[in-house]
Amino acid sequence: MNAPKPMLTEGPVGRHLVDMTVPVLFGITTMMAQSLIDTWFIGRVGVEELAAFGFGFPILMIVTSVAIGLGAGTSSVVARAIGANDHRRARRLTTDSLLLSFLITAFVSVLGIATIGPLFRLLGAPDDLMPLIRGFMTILYSGVPFIVVGMVGMASMRATGDTRLPSALMILASILNVILDPILIFGVGPIPAMGLNGAAMAALIARASIFVGTLYLMRHRLDMVSFDKPDPVELRSSWRDILHVGIPAAGTNVIVPVGAAVITAMIARFGADAVAGFAVASRLESTMLVMYYALSAIIGPFVGQNFSAGNEKRILRSLWLCTAFCLASGLVIAVFLASMTGILPGLFSDSESVQSVTALFLWLVPISYGTYGMVMVMNASFNGLGHPMPGVFVSLGRIVVLYVPLALIGMRLYGIAGIFAAYAIANIVSGIGAYFWARRSVRLLCAN
Repeated sequence: MNAPKPMLTEGPVGRHLVDMTVPVLFGITTMMAQSLIDTWFIGRVGVEELAAFGFGFPILMIVTSVAIGLGAGTSSVVARAIGANDHRRARRLTTDSLLLSFLITAFVSVLGIATIGPLFRLLGAPDDLMPLIRGFMTILYSGVPFIVVGMVGMASMRATGDTRLPSALMILASILNVILDPILIFGVGPIPAMGLNGAAMAALIARASIFVGTLYLMRHRLDMVSFDKPDPVELRSSWRDILHVGIPAAGTNVIVPVGAAVITAMIARFGADAVAGFAVASRLESTMLVMYYALSAIIGPFVGQNFSAGNEKRILRSLWLCTAFCLASGLVIAVFLASMTGILPGLFSDSESVQSVTALFLWLVPISYGTYGMVMVMNASFNGLGHPMPGVFVSLGRIVVLYVPLALIGMRLYGIAGIFAAYAIANIVSGIGAYFWARRSVRLLCAN
């Protein structure tokens, strides 16, 4: 086992970004494709199942945001420790972050299962959907520790500059999920058809495989996990450093699905078919944004290592390259989705009303995807600097100040179209603001 070296502090910036992003892109694309296949299978079961899934999606994203936040905190401190050539500290931080993640998510799982009824009624779920929602969410909540600890472990791998191992884990788990989906959803031989619960069970098994694989590789390939009894003082120090970035980063990411939950409640006023159409559009969106998820996953480690090494110009160069890519690719995505509005919605539901909501979303929102990508990249760069609060303010501004108020106004004036237009406006304004704030932060922090 070789201790990770600060490989991101030298060499061409663009080459590093490409070399790190491509494996992550493949990994996340596979997971998003698997998620889209999930949605397709659920749509074949029925509109009620698709609507129940639509209500559960924002809550699942909130839980996932806890993992992203803890992963961002871990990645930030580990990358900076590696940039400073302190392998012992990097290994201690990684180990302590996994323990912290497990303790937090065990609590989240219990709390989530206990509050399914009141929470989803608050979101506007009708009584006839509650049995479906309860079964689906109970299984998903039970798998939260596997999801979160696995994601935190993969974030630690990326902090070393190695994006191939975590990407391979994501690809293998996605393939397993796709294989299990039809077996558990529709039933095969002695295995009964489980419907929506089968989709949740397939996801749980796949995430558990990531959990096991991550722990094995972190221990035996990267020497980033220690089973030595931690010193209480050092443990508290590690948790403090991780949560310094992790709590704001989790808050930044939680804001997005909380906003989605509020928007789902608005859309629920237009009926279950509208919620189902929004669920399909949300999954299509996640698939289209995969390259931005990949960029946001790697920019934190890159910024963290170079910040510890005092390489201001390399950080600024990386932010500009990411911005140019986001804007160019966002335009391509918007044109593609606009041209496919007559085809894509029909792949997920036979209902014309569900299809019309999905198509309306695809016409109005994708023009803002490039700037939404900028928001994700800049927020991740703030975390890499160990300076996470600007990311919180950017996300609060995007959702609380812009999206939700504009959506309320738009809904009154233009119905669902007004809600979707508000989303696009919020993305555009926030992306531009985040870029200039990130550049300013880099200059100020590197000067100190």
